[in-house]
Amino acid sequence: MGCCFSKRRKSGKESRTEGEEEQPKLYSWDQREKVDPKDYTFSGLKDETVGRLPGKVAGQQFVIQDCENCNIYIFDHSATITIDDCTNCVIFLGPVKGSVFFRNCRDCKCTLACQQFRVRDCRKLEVFLCCATQPIIESSTNIKFGCFQWYYPELAAQFKDAGLSIFNNIWSHVHDFTPVSGELNWSLLPENAVVQDYVPLPTTEEFKAVRISTDPNRSIVPVSRGQRQKYSDESCLVVLFADDYTTANARKLIDEMVGKGFSLVQTKEMSMKTEDAQRVFREKASDFLLLLNKATLGQQTLQEDPWSLTLHLATSTRQSRSLRQTLSQGSKPSH
Repeated sequence: MGCCFSKRRKSGKESRTEGEEEQPKLYSWDQREKVDPKDYTFSGLKDETVGRLPGKVAGQQFVIQDCENCNIYIFDHSATITIDDCTNCVIFLGPVKGSVFFRNCRDCKCTLACQQFRVRDCRKLEVFLCCATQPIIESSTNIKFGCFQWYYPELAAQFKDAGLSIFNNIWSHVHDFTPVSGELNWSLLPENAVVQDYVPLPTTEEFKAVRISTDPNRSIVPVSRGQRQKYSDESCLVVLFADDYTTANARKLIDEMVGKGFSLVQTKEMSMKTEDAQRVFREKASDFLLLLNKATLGQQTLQEDPWSLTLHLATSTRQSRSLRQTLSQGSKPSH
């Protein structure tokens, strides 16, 4: 007869030499850089100019609270930002991946870009906004909105890092959760409002290194009219199908058309399905179905400039011809 046996394996503790200490296990979260919330908070400041340079926030959450008469500039992308109990402050916020939430603030002027914008228990805010979703106000009065217009070299990359599209901006589609009959708690800033008159550039040496421009023609986000009153019912829809140059082509087309007397009403970046093409292009949809394997960028709606209103019909025909010529030459944007 045979026999079988096994030998007990030594445990880790038994296999270590005498006097050798056990090394603690390292987990992935233990290897992350420690974050100090104080580095991402402005609290209790008065009469100061403060901020963060590009690369100094890098997608973290940020808190601004209990500040008075301050100029605050966040030149970086972040996860979320809350602004509580601030009075008479100027605030610039780079792209925010999630929400920007103002609570109990008054007499503040702001420029910011975010996925979601909310205001509660505030009064007299003036906001130049880029927002991918419908801005929300609640229990607030005298809130005024304009279109985001700002540039510095790092801003385009920060939009991408925050997961925001420069073409998805419904800044003027405001929803008031607490409307008052016969009153309007929000309004739009004048179309010719100059953003630098509301949110001036920083003057401290630290922030002068950021090469900022508030020229609308240089704005990373295309400046649109939104839901302002129409000059006329004449308008056109342009669809650019995605390729490596779609963003550049869209910007060039917008610049050229604005220079020829059009006004930009709204832009939208979206994926277009077959049923979407059939609804938009109707009897010509079959011409575009082969392109729908790619994502589509931009429904740019352009409307005529008020200076052309007196020549509405003739100018409309001439501008449409200019648009067709632009689409067929130059950088040749996708159809």
